[in-house]
Amino acid sequence: MSVYDTLKSLNIELPPVSVPAAAYVPFVQTGNLVFLSGHIAKKDGKVWAGQLGKNTSTAEGQQAARAVAIDLMGTLHAAVGDLNRIKRIVKVMSLVNSTGDFTEQHLVTNGCSELLGQVFGPQVGAHARSAFGVAQIPMGACVEIELIAEIG
Repeated sequence: MSVYDTLKSLNIELPPVSVPAAAYVPFVQTGNLVFLSGHIAKKDGKVWAGQLGKNTSTAEGQQAARAVAIDLMGTLHAAVGDLNRIKRIVKVMSLVNSTGDFTEQHLVTNGCSELLGQVFGPQVGAHARSAFGVAQIPMGACVEIELIAEIG
């Protein structure tokens, strides 16, 4: 099954590449690797602000991370032209805006990881990962995620 068929079956429409908010580009390709800049969580087209452990639940954080995964796939599509060319999602790094005593950053990040696995399948979508709790993310976003993919 095509990646696009899977996206359609999940009622996911890929967004266009977001305009960078500072002095960087959305993606860089070197060799057969594509590095995607961090994408912040958005809800209804606006920054999904919040802090895990204070005013955002783990379940809400998972939904935010899932929304980031959709944005990342939109950027990845723009970078490579066809998501079926992706040989492997290599690495995901997640920053979770959280209080000092919040310890479920890994569960929040599952919102992204699980969707990537569902869309790309276990051979392509399984990836290395880091999930960090941070004191703040630009514009108060609750989650920011970056991704590295290999093109086949």
